[in-house]
Amino acid sequence: MGSKYVDISACMQVIGDVFINPSLLDLEDKYKFNEQDFPQEFHRILFGSIYNLHQLGAKQISIEDIEKYLEQRPKKYAIYKVNKGSEYLENIKEMCQLAAFDYYYNRMKKMTLLRMYNKSVGMDLSWLYDPDNVLDAKKKEVQESWFDNTPINEIANTINDKIDEIKSKYVDNSEDGVIQAGDGALALLERLKTNPEIGYPLYGRLVNAVHRGARLKKFYLRSAATGVGKTRSMIADACAIACNKIYNLETKQWEDNGTREPTQFITTEQEEDEIQTMMIAFLSGVNEDHILENTYTEGEWERVNEAAAILSKSPLYIKKLPDFSLQDIENTIKFGIRQYDVRYVFMDYIHSSMKILSEISSKAGVKGLREDNILFMISVRIKDLCNQYGVFVMSATQLNSKKK
Repeated sequence: MGSKYVDISACMQVIGDVFINPSLLDLEDKYKFNEQDFPQEFHRILFGSIYNLHQLGAKQISIEDIEKYLEQRPKKYAIYKVNKGSEYLENIKEMCQLAAFDYYYNRMKKMTLLRMYNKSVGMDLSWLYDPDNVLDAKKKEVQESWFDNTPINEIANTINDKIDEIKSKYVDNSEDGVIQAGDGALALLERLKTNPEIGYPLYGRLVNAVHRGARLKKFYLRSAATGVGKTRSMIADACAIACNKIYNLETKQWEDNGTREPTQFITTEQEEDEIQTMMIAFLSGVNEDHILENTYTEGEWERVNEAAAILSKSPLYIKKLPDFSLQDIENTIKFGIRQYDVRYVFMDYIHSSMKILSEISSKAGVKGLREDNILFMISVRIKDLCNQYGVFVMSATQLNSKKK
């Protein structure tokens, strides 16, 4: 039985537009397609043919090109013929509106989102959007207006908020949070005798003496001027937690470094390979300039190779997040937890961005917030995530160069 969350006209318009103008497929940062966007196999065949022909170098695509491509794929070609593919393409070519591509693309993607929630999770979303409603015209008008004018990420957030609300009420028992101050106090003291409140060691003795390690449900924020090594320091901490061996420059030996704990490093400025060379330099004790410039001294090449091997076996994951929102940060942390069982997260640098400014201004209803206000709101949200998901997070902010 098919889903009700399908807009055939939107799918037709998208197929017709990319058929006429395949260069739309080059805008991968703006338009991202998935096979699930086209629930009907015939539409998947048409779009897939256009996409693949363009990938093979075609700048303009004709019906003849599509048919020659499909002739090499008999099963798909049979479906194409049964559905009168050439006639269908001629029709949508005449009716498609290139100027309205964004509207139909977004509507198709929203339908995909609802369809996946409905199909994969089994959610009844009629409270949010009900295409089958034909009796309540006012409700239908309100839902259609909301659906067309709400960005897809806000629709996803609305659904996720509903899930979190149910979870909070029936799983987390958030309403039962009041206790008498002395309840369990003696048991707490006994637990701390057995398991002191100490987190996994960070890199360096002094920092562990101050912080008592990377403690779960804690958020550590370092602040320093630009160029003093905030990112390198955080990379050292991430590697110290995730990697089980580090080269000791004093003893000239590789030394055991405890267990390998799943760790995520979120980079907001550097590229992934820049982070990798810093990690290899830390693990191997080789000056990063020697790695970048291929000016190794005796024994250094072997050490960086060993460091790369250690890194490849470590549960350490890098995520690039240049222009981020609060929701992006949360989604990235949740993905790391779900996919890799991450418990330690390092985000090299929090700062205001276009997405952050837009998101906070929209939610707070205030424009022109100062940088310190924005950083405070980001920090509060990250601390909430630490408590909510039981993870440790460390990040940094940049101080200006003015001396007070």
